[in-house]
Amino acid sequence: MTETNQKPLGNTLWGLANQLRGAMDADDFRDYLLSFLFLRYLSDNDETAAKKELGKDYPALAAEDRRVPLALWHAENVDDIPEFEKQMWHKVH
Repeated sequence: MTETNQKPLGNTLWGLANQLRGAMDADDFRDYLLSFLFLRYLSDNDETAAKKELGKDYPALAAEDRRVPLALWHAENVDDIPEFEKQMWHKVH
């Protein structure tokens, strides 16, 4: 992306952020936003680790399928969940 494209995109994103925060002080909104970004970071890392741990057993979904692969695996492998969580706890945490 060129710098010429980045500036309008940045302005648009900033405008959307201002609309979302409404009357909330910008500093307070920043704290909420940073918390959400951190949770997203944790979620992405957890999903990557689960994908690595499950290997070929990790569900492959079509692009238009909006289900969560790990939730689908949990639903189909109820008996394996305790062992999987134990493995994830040792490897990720």
